[in-house]
Parts: sequence; structure tokens; C-alpha cells
Amino acid sequence: MTVVEVLIEGGKASPGPPLGPALGPLGVNIKEVVSTVNELTKDYAGMEVPVKITVDERKVDITVGVPPTSALIKKELGIEKAKTDSTTDYVGDISIKQIKEIAKKKKEEMLATSMKKAIKEIIGTCVSMRVKVEGKGAREVQKDIEEGKYDETIS
Repeated sequence: MTVVEVLIEGGKASPGPPLGPALGPLGVNIKEVVSTVNELTKDYAGMEVPVKITVDERKVDITVGVPPTSALIKKELGIEKAKTDSTTDYVGDISIKQIKEIAKKKKEEMLATSMKKAIKEIIGTCVSMRVKVEGKGAREVQKDIEEGKYDETIS
């Protein structure tokens, strides 16, 4: 059994590097694998997606991971850069609803034991990215969540 792990731009895998050279010696149909990978990653267009391809006696199993939290936040905000050069500027403003969607995508990979904790974890990424949440500083929203101010929205 051979495992190939690569980062691929969503929907843009090709028979060239990194897939082709890794899969060629394994005797699998590279065109078919590339087509499947592109189909599975098309929703993440423009983002790097972790892909794991397991080949066991020509049987191919493809597992697609979820892009990093920061990439999902950038996609939601439609931005390229995640930080400003200033400590007072923000790169964008994201809603709790958008954060909840990101948390749903990332839940499998997170250590959080509840949706509320998963959302707080995503907001933690917003802190380091200089992203406002609901028009406020991300840390302030984390405190609001602790105090139950968003319980109806995040449950």
C-alpha cells in the first residue's frame, strides 16, 4: 500500500507534478484520479486543499481534507491578504453565521467538543488575522459568546 499526500488548488489538479510523478510508478489511471480529485475539490476553487491518495494493489482511495481555517475565512471575506501592517486596521468583517458555516466544515478536524467551542476557535483565528466579527473586535465577541449573547445564533 502506498499513500500520496499533496496540497492541490481546488479543482485544478493535473497529470503533471505533484500528482503525475507520484502516481505514475503505481500503475493507476492518472487521468481518472485527477478527474476524481478535481470533482472532489471543486468547491474549494482558489484554495490549497490537502488530498490523500491511497493506492493498494491498484485500488485507489481518495480523501480530501478541508483547507486551513484562515483560507476559509479569506474566501468568505473575498480577500487575498489576511493581515494589515497596522494594529488598528482590520482586513474585513465576518458574521457569526459565516463563522458557523466554517465551523461545520472544520468540525471533523477540530478538537472542540461543541459547536459553541468550535465557533470560538474559529474566532480565535480571526483575532490573529485582524478580522472583525459582527463589527466588533474578535476577542470581544468571544466574551459575548461566553456570556451567552449569541446562543440562539450558534446553537
